Amino acid sequence: MKTIKILMIIGIVSFGLFSFNKLTQEEWKVPAKYEKMKNPTKASSENLAIGKSLYSKHCKSCHGSKGYGDGTKADNLEGDLGDFSSKVFQSQSDGALFYKSYIGRKDMPSYEKKMSEEDMWITVNFMRTLAE
Repeated sequence: MKTIKILMIIGIVSFGLFSFNKLTQEEWKVPAKYEKMKNPTKASSENLAIGKSLYSKHCKSCHGSKGYGDGTKADNLEGDLGDFSSKVFQSQSDGALFYKSYIGRKDMPSYEKKMSEEDMWITVNFMRTLAE
């Protein structure tokens, strides 16, 4: 009986620490150079289709098909995956979204070697379509 109580306490403490970590994620500071960048690609129907395909290939497994942060791999990651449909997310500059998506940090991998800058800009255009 004592062992069960100890295991329950360990479980509760572990869950609390995990939840606290998600709530206290450090601010993601975007360098001014990126914050001011303008998206050089047009949000044409052709580019949005390409962006959707790139998003499905590289982003959907963590961020989900609608960008809610509910992809199949989301539960295995630390921190807040964001809600791409939210006003907070959509209020960021294209340069900030490019930086965070292309450069990455911690659980968010870098895509510098996985896709071209142009493809990332096209993906940013698609992420804009996920607004509420």
